Amino acid sequence: MIPSVAVTRYVTPLREGGSLPGIVEGDDLGTYVCKFRGAGQGLRVLVAEVIVGEIARRIGLHTPRLVALELDPEIARYEADEEVQDLLNRSSGLNLGIDFLPGAFGFDSNSTTAAGVAAKVLWLDAFTANVDRSWRNPNLLVWHGDLWVIDHGAALYFHHAWGGGVTDPTRFANQPWSPEDHVFASHAAGFADVEAEVAPLLGADAFAEILALVPDEWLEPVPGAEGPDAVRAAYVRFLTARLATRQWLPEVAAS
Repeated sequence: MIPSVAVTRYVTPLREGGSLPGIVEGDDLGTYVCKFRGAGQGLRVLVAEVIVGEIARRIGLHTPRLVALELDPEIARYEADEEVQDLLNRSSGLNLGIDFLPGAFGFDSNSTTAAGVAAKVLWLDAFTANVDRSWRNPNLLVWHGDLWVIDHGAALYFHHAWGGGVTDPTRFANQPWSPEDHVFASHAAGFADVEAEVAPLLGADAFAEILALVPDEWLEPVPGAEGPDAVRAAYVRFLTARLATRQWLPEVAAS
């Protein structure tokens, strides 16, 4: 599992998004952006963050270190903001912590990055069906001159349909993905080079290792996958099936 850290202090909310993440301090003396299990998007968003973040890491992209933040709701007693109090009280247990990058700034139209890195980000988002990396919300940081990918909760949409049971992965495997609104849409021509580099780094074994990092308590049982290991296996099937096809690549989908 990703390392577990106890939250020692809630510092301040981040109000850029609807889920109200917050800056917290941990007992390892680290500072983290905390995404709360009690936020409206639910636990599967936290699962997507771990899966996509670790895929990004494996294919050579920079992404912040992840931890599981153990939150004692007693911390809520010291918060004056009632909205924050309610969120902390709903989030007892393990939450997601994303290493805070001090001094990082958001990627914008004045920022530059290497063409190979941009194409790799585009590949990652195509593979994971991430729809949340537009100029309205790039979800990219620049830190010490490097590009860092963050905020992957909108990816892997297929698991939101599992309320009625785990489905056949074929539809997700073949679902086209459009780069039209993507920050790096102009780099789609680099897909072939990126594909040759990153595809061999992934596969069923790699996906199983990534899913092993997800805490059991975030893997909600669904019909057909009643335990954490069965849910992990379902994610591995879906990701492996998509990797085995190329219908989701923009140039393939357009042909």
